[in-house]
Amino acid sequence: MSSAAARRCCLSYVVARDPANPDAIWVTEVWDRQESHAASLHLPAVQAAIAKARPLIAGFDNHTVTEPVGGHGLAPG
Repeated sequence: MSSAAARRCCLSYVVARDPANPDAIWVTEVWDRQESHAASLHLPAVQAAIAKARPLIAGFDNHTVTEPVGGHGLAPG
């Protein structure tokens, strides 16, 4: 997967502050398919960003997978 393909497959990427915890952020990503996300993790630029951010992110290994059912900007399922 190329960086351009990854940008097309990532439908939404949001970084938000946690108002209850000034030291926390939330990152929410919406991908067209789980396989696209997995492929993007092999891109050198993504690996470099993860390596740089890892010391800053507590609970980096915690994640939740959801299945969007609708919303603004999402392609019809």
